[in-house]
Amino acid sequence: MPRVNRTLVFVLLLVSSCAFLLFQLYYYRNYVSKQTGLHLLNPAGHVTSSQVQWQTLKKFLALAQYFRLPLFLADTAALTLLSQDALRQRDRMMREPHCSFLCTGRPITSFVLSANQWKLSPGFLLAAEQKGFELLEVRGRDPRLASLDTLSGEEIPLHFLFRLHGYIIHVVLLYERSGGYLWHGVLRLKANVDRSFAPFMLLDYGRHAGAYDRPELMLTVVDNLDVRVPRNISRFLAQQQQARFLECRYHDARSFLQLYPDDSSAAAVEFQRKAKTLLRLAAQTLGGLDVPFWISSGTCLGWFRQCSIISYSRDVDIGIFITDFRPDIMTAFQDAGLSLKHKFGKVEDSLELSFLGEDVKLDIFFFYKDGDVVWNGGTQAKSGRKFKYVFPSFSLCWAELLEVKVRVPCETLDYVMANYGATWSVPVKSWDWKSSPSNVMENGVWPITEWAGLIQVY
Repeated sequence: MPRVNRTLVFVLLLVSSCAFLLFQLYYYRNYVSKQTGLHLLNPAGHVTSSQVQWQTLKKFLALAQYFRLPLFLADTAALTLLSQDALRQRDRMMREPHCSFLCTGRPITSFVLSANQWKLSPGFLLAAEQKGFELLEVRGRDPRLASLDTLSGEEIPLHFLFRLHGYIIHVVLLYERSGGYLWHGVLRLKANVDRSFAPFMLLDYGRHAGAYDRPELMLTVVDNLDVRVPRNISRFLAQQQQARFLECRYHDARSFLQLYPDDSSAAAVEFQRKAKTLLRLAAQTLGGLDVPFWISSGTCLGWFRQCSIISYSRDVDIGIFITDFRPDIMTAFQDAGLSLKHKFGKVEDSLELSFLGEDVKLDIFFFYKDGDVVWNGGTQAKSGRKFKYVFPSFSLCWAELLEVKVRVPCETLDYVMANYGATWSVPVKSWDWKSSPSNVMENGVWPITEWAGLIQVY
């Protein structure tokens, strides 16, 4: 056989390789690059799902920037990756190099926008549709317009879902409420909505209404995209986990007040003013200590039954889990201008504090977990008798009372019924804390030798 010329073989291989490379470039320019969002190739020459998602986000964020919409990233998976601890482990994660944080492996990315800013950009939706995004808008009634006087409210936009190339960008609108906090509504689909538009069960937001403090934001670069994020990511993520908000039951409250008209006397109005001041002071003081509390006893009953304070209760009641107790609580309230009225019990058993502000009492009951129930204690000062009030376990939700953002037991009806029984909806003005509650029981007597430390009245 004739001997093969090595130089000729090398030249033929080189020419064929160049031809193949030119063909790839021609195909890329004339076919792939003309498909919106699909013009990034990985080293192997294939388009990956994360690259498609990154291009979708890039297009959306550029559009938002053009319309001056200050969106901020609220996606829990992405923010978790951006947290400081995750950043240390970034090099260990097997992710695409150009999309390490925003491409989380989920088909949804969540952003939040102030509703006030949304109103300033009416052309955004049309521009998004022209860019190829499909849109689903979810509207709901504006709770800020609901009251005991009127139950109607106009519908407002609550959520927007933009879909492109199978990826969803979820924009949650935050509205400012009278209590100075931010609120988003529940994502409730109407009957004619396409349930296959998005994987709704994977959404971070919308299963419940939510309440948030106003986050401080910073503009940064994430995966080569300009993105606003909460400055304190860990705090925002913690709030997101505990953001569920319960709206006041105005319809039921209105029915109640038709049967039992509210006291509109000057004394009742003045008490409500003082109670509102005291409740706001309690929220500010305990918030400064990062001590969570909820409205309890008669104050909780008033919110649940009539969306207000019970005028004849003459005090404000709140609960705190004993695990959240801090020794400086008493000092903090005294520094805020309240005087300590009494201190009963001890941290290990039946602790109770009472403060006085403008002749209205603030009673703080500390709750103890015991298996599948929780309880708080009571003490009769003159006899040393102890009492226990038992409740089913509960979680905490946000609510609003007297224009103050407060927590309530999410399982409010169970909580109220445990304390007030099946007739909780009927006002009772004659109330004995030692015998009237449905969940009260005797719990022994404090040893008389310990009274000086356990029963302190000022």
